Amino acid sequence: MSGRTDFNDRLLSLGLARVSEAAAHASARLIGRGDEKTADQAAVNAMRDQLNMLDIKGVVVIGEGERDEAPMLYIGEEVGSGNGPEVDIALDPLEGTTLTAKDMPNALTVIAMAPRGTLLHAPDVYMDKLAIGPGYPENVVSLDMSPAERVRALAKARGCKDSDITVCILERPRHEDMIAAVRETGAAIRLITDGDVAGVIHTAEAELTGIDMYMGSGGAPEGVLAASALKCMGGQMWGRLLFRNDDEKGRARSAGITDLDRIYSRDELVTADVIFAATGVTNGSIVAGVKREPHYLQTETILMRSKTGSVRRMIYRNPIR
Repeated sequence: MSGRTDFNDRLLSLGLARVSEAAAHASARLIGRGDEKTADQAAVNAMRDQLNMLDIKGVVVIGEGERDEAPMLYIGEEVGSGNGPEVDIALDPLEGTTLTAKDMPNALTVIAMAPRGTLLHAPDVYMDKLAIGPGYPENVVSLDMSPAERVRALAKARGCKDSDITVCILERPRHEDMIAAVRETGAAIRLITDGDVAGVIHTAEAELTGIDMYMGSGGAPEGVLAASALKCMGGQMWGRLLFRNDDEKGRARSAGITDLDRIYSRDELVTADVIFAATGVTNGSIVAGVKREPHYLQTETILMRSKTGSVRRMIYRNPIR
């Protein structure tokens, strides 16, 4: 219990920004090189090194996979100096490995930290996700609604036409029926090729991004990261785990999940105050990508705290040695 009371998000936040910055710097040299695996490993190594400099007793609850599948930052790995608050850590060292390899927009390094036991230990399965920005009545849309019903409900709450709503959806064959149903309402769709953490975050700043709602299935770990960001920025999110076989159900049970059909709200995915950092690798709509100048690398990081609702944008210039 002492770890929870010692969670000083204000002091830890800058350290978390350094972690995401280091991962972005490490992967920057591999932008456009066509090597997803090496880019991801570079980010993993840098993020791990920086995490171990922090005075925390950290456990990775959302990481690079199971221990046997990931040499570093696996689920359950302990990080930090061992001195300090007990914390849960959710991370994606390189959200958008394909985007990095192909030099496409919106590749990020992403990390969140919260008191021990307050981030959902989501297994590496799919999650059905739905998110909207702040300012709407609670539960104005839901996962039990059809895609068309969600559009109509959100348009009514916003006081606009269905055709004024823009929905962000991950472009995958499994979403073809959803895309068709949304288009039948007259709503616009912004398709993204990867990076659904960024897709969810876009809903929190609809007036800037033009995206009112996110829907579709993607990785459950990314769902917890996205919920962490929305808890800081405001907005509503829901997630329901999806299982393709008994093995995936068994992994969920091993993670302590007993109700396999449960719909989690944002505050059930992240049950306490959280800090969140994301650094741009390639240029995107949330943060700028790594900029290489003759003698330094420059990154932009968004750093957020749910306790205060503060959102900082930080520019970091690191000399090239």
